[in-house]
Formats: sequence, C-alpha cells, structure tokens
Amino acid sequence: MKVYFFNSGVLKSEKQYFTAGRGVGDPFEVPVPFFLIEHKDGYVLFDTGNAYETIHNKHEHWGDVVAAYDPVMTEDQWVVNAIQKVGVKPEDIKYVILSHLHLDHAGGVGHFPNAKYIVQRKELHFAYVPDFYMKGAYIRKDFDKDVDWYILEGYDSDNFDVFGDGKIIVKFTPGHTPGHQSVLLNLEKSGPMLLTADSCYTTENIDENVLPGLVADPVSTVRTIEKFRFMRNQGVTVITGHDPESWESYKKAPDFYE
Repeated sequence: MKVYFFNSGVLKSEKQYFTAGRGVGDPFEVPVPFFLIEHKDGYVLFDTGNAYETIHNKHEHWGDVVAAYDPVMTEDQWVVNAIQKVGVKPEDIKYVILSHLHLDHAGGVGHFPNAKYIVQRKELHFAYVPDFYMKGAYIRKDFDKDVDWYILEGYDSDNFDVFGDGKIIVKFTPGHTPGHQSVLLNLEKSGPMLLTADSCYTTENIDENVLPGLVADPVSTVRTIEKFRFMRNQGVTVITGHDPESWESYKKAPDFYE
C-alpha cells in the first residue's frame, strides 16, 4: 500500500483560527491537504480539497468566508488534475473518504463517477442544517449531489475497515464537527500513520493544551486530541490537518510513503 500527499493550494488566514486565542491578527498561510491511497484492491481518496471554482471565482463560490480563509489554488493543484500526475484518473477511484464536508475538504465531491463516498450520517445531516457559527463553512453546491453515499454511524461503526484487511481504518473523531472522521493507515514500511484532517489542525494543538480555532464541541475535541496523543506515544505517526511547518517536512507526490 502507498499513500501520496497532495495539497490543493493554501488558505491565507490568521493564526487564531487554528490555535484558539493565540496569534490574533497574525498572518498564517496553511496547506489544504488531501491524500491518495493506493491499495491492492483499489484507489482511495481521503478528502478532496477545494472546489475547482475557487481558482477563478472564489468570492462567488465561497462568499464572505474568503475574508477569513482566502483560498489560493492553481489548475494543477485541483484534485482531479493533481492525481493524474501519478497516473490515476477520476474513474479509477473506488472510495472517497470524507473527513467532513467543510468547503476545503469536500470540493471534489461528484467528480469521481465510480466511487462510493464514505461519510458519517451526523456530518451529512449537520452539513445541510448547520448551526449559525458554521454555516459559512459548508458550501451546499459542493456536496449536494447525486453520488453513492456510504453512511457510517459514529461510534457504532467506529474503526470501520475499508477493505477488511486492517490496512485502512476509518476512526470517528468528533469535535471539529459533529461527524468528523480520520483515517489510520497501517503501512508496511513506514508503520501506522494517522491522517487527522481537521480534528487536529496543528502540532501545537496536540503538543500543548490549545484548542483548534473552530470547533463544534470543545469537549469532544479535547477527547479526540487526547486519543491522538496516546496513539502517538504508541508509535503512530500523526499527520495534522493544516500545519504549514510540519507539512514542509513530508514527502509529496509523486513521492510516497509505503
């Protein structure tokens, strides 16, 4: 099994949106990662990055949220074009695992015609009827599509094994949103690797007692990050969601981990 690291450009933002109460007003430019997993039984995407429309019409597509999170993406960084750099076409994708349905993670929904889209029921529901403080983070035209949804049920389906061989495990990690999920990859050479997405934005969130800047449930966020700390102490490589410093240290596609 191989995993390729991609990013669909960056978000130009401010640090307090990623480390609550810290860095108020400080410019902070973060990567927007997504991951391609090559398994012997098929290709899997974890998240899909920003929508194509953000390249040329970001203010129209994202609206007022651009004032806080300004997306900058090129044509070759859009998920559909990016994966073709490693010889993978959109129709080759068997599963798309969506950590959650925020605008910088679900922008590619509908562009993979043969894929099942794995999402938490709580997340899909919340995306349609979010509370006011998160309404801007969900772009309905990104995810309101006739795709083949595969629904998971929170802790009742926790540790969902995508191919039944222990290689790709979906873990329920609520807090950032009610239905957030992360992915544990059990790689043969690199060892276990956890892709946290937005349940843990930066290494600062996991190293220190500082919450991510946007959370639906602070208590669940703390419990989730505590699990990550435990897993890291057990030898799991924890890949945080939007950390510009750690992102620079990882191998990027066409290079890979296996």
